[in-house]
Amino acid sequence: MTLNLAPAHLTPTAAAGIDGQPSPPTYAGVLSFMRRPYTRDLAGVDVAVSGIPLDLATTFRPGTRFGPAGVRAATVMLSELGAFPWGIDPFDHLNVIDYGDCWFDAHNPVSIRDAIIAHARGILATGTRMLTLGGDHYVTYPLLVAHAEKYGKPLSLIHFDAHSDTWPDDNPDSLNHGTMFYKAIREGLIDPARSVQIGIRTWNEDFMGVRVLDAPWVHRNGTQATIDEVLSIVGDAPAYLTFDIDCLDPAFAPGTGTPVAGGLSSAQALEIVRALGPVNLVGADVVEVSPPYDHSDVTALAAAHLAVDMLCLMRNQKLARHQRM
Repeated sequence: MTLNLAPAHLTPTAAAGIDGQPSPPTYAGVLSFMRRPYTRDLAGVDVAVSGIPLDLATTFRPGTRFGPAGVRAATVMLSELGAFPWGIDPFDHLNVIDYGDCWFDAHNPVSIRDAIIAHARGILATGTRMLTLGGDHYVTYPLLVAHAEKYGKPLSLIHFDAHSDTWPDDNPDSLNHGTMFYKAIREGLIDPARSVQIGIRTWNEDFMGVRVLDAPWVHRNGTQATIDEVLSIVGDAPAYLTFDIDCLDPAFAPGTGTPVAGGLSSAQALEIVRALGPVNLVGADVVEVSPPYDHSDVTALAAAHLAVDMLCLMRNQKLARHQRM
């Protein structure tokens, strides 16, 4: 029996099966993202979901190399019904495939940055947008390099996290999931004046001009005020959305490398992400899911819901672009 590597324009039901058979039950079958076909044929594809199974840049607990597989498995349940609360099948107007994982040589760390950049460049060159599953948060840095080349720099960054990841690091070859945005700002990949970090709850002497809506601010002011502030800061600039799952409190996301108490709830985070429809979203990722530290897959499930909501945003934005034409 072989995987269905047919062209990605198949309907969701047909794409989910193998050799023309019906879609398998939730607990069985090939665990691609949302039952999308595994393929590297990008003809006519709107969004390619791919994984970057890296955890060499972590500063505490490892295991995020298993994150893409864990999130894919958690999306299977979500593929059976229309997306909530959207009330839509995100694939009715959005052609999405599972591109598989980025290959890199884990035994040659200095080559990893360029391998991820090349992976992203190859997808973006076709006009396909990316939804990436981490992996540790370092992967966002090379993804930003490729996205800024494609969409113009600097980009706005919408960053959900417990950590600002702007600690100084002037070694171009270092792999560190706490310094990527220091490098990205220094290199002009993102515009700090039009970028925002949500859920921060670790101290940093210098946030490099990025507006920080820390976790206490969100708890005190509420989700609607957070949404309004994010939309005001980002405006209509091309924006990249990155969600480190440790933005959520460890009660909602224990399966991560550097958990910090006092974070957002799943409900808060989902409500904010779902309201980002006005944003000019050019790419997105969900990172730092570490299944070895998870309990009953709650972290992977939260990440899966966030990733599906990001696809719904992309679906609606595609329709809005077509309506303006």
